[in-house]
Amino acid sequence: MDGWQRAFVLHGRPYSETSLLLDLFTESHGRIKLLAKGARGRRSHLKGCLQPFTPLLVRWGGKGGVKTLRAAEAVSLSLPLSGLTLYSGLYVNEVLDRVLEAETPYSSLFFDYLECIQSLAGVSGSPERILRRFELALLSHLGYGIDFLHCAGSGEPVTDQMTYRYRAEKGFIASLVVDHFSFTGRDLQALANREFPDVDTLKAAKRFTRIALKPYLGGKPLKSRELFRQFTIKKPSSDSALPVDEP
Repeated sequence: MDGWQRAFVLHGRPYSETSLLLDLFTESHGRIKLLAKGARGRRSHLKGCLQPFTPLLVRWGGKGGVKTLRAAEAVSLSLPLSGLTLYSGLYVNEVLDRVLEAETPYSSLFFDYLECIQSLAGVSGSPERILRRFELALLSHLGYGIDFLHCAGSGEPVTDQMTYRYRAEKGFIASLVVDHFSFTGRDLQALANREFPDVDTLKAAKRFTRIALKPYLGGKPLKSRELFRQFTIKKPSSDSALPVDEP
């Protein structure tokens, strides 16, 4: 298996008449851009496997920002995502495609991603907890170190009912101000443990990850969020699964 890498397609788009331009997330090389020549041709054996959420083994070659796909094999069938879980998976893929620097190794994150989409494929209820855990893992891998369990001002452990206001690059500081950047000690303990026992802690986690990811995502809207909005308009849901912008 020399030269083969485990990978998933994050995004693909047509290139020329029969080829595909792919963004892949690989175990050892992180996000890479590959040209799959002839992959859309009628006789191409790659048609079925170069799809998001299909575990792959791939080989590539070449220099520069866009490499050339040499070979690809599906390790197993595509993970079964549909409805909310499909749009959740598309959201995760788009976030990775947006925030990861090209050809930078994120081997541990690769397995967090695998766990995330496997969990999405098996979830029977809302996928929101799965998304929040993955977002927190992603922030950690990006070097976003933050202490959820201690006040950044005093160093004292957070307490359940006290309010702490988030300050970028500093952490959570005890404050009587209650606004979009305020969290209770109970919220912070849930974030530290990546466990969200109720609606309040889950909403707080969503609010925090949106705040923390915003500098990485930039101002360009995520296409997956718009797709999700269209889906929920057609099929109303009481439990929003993706982080959408506030009205």
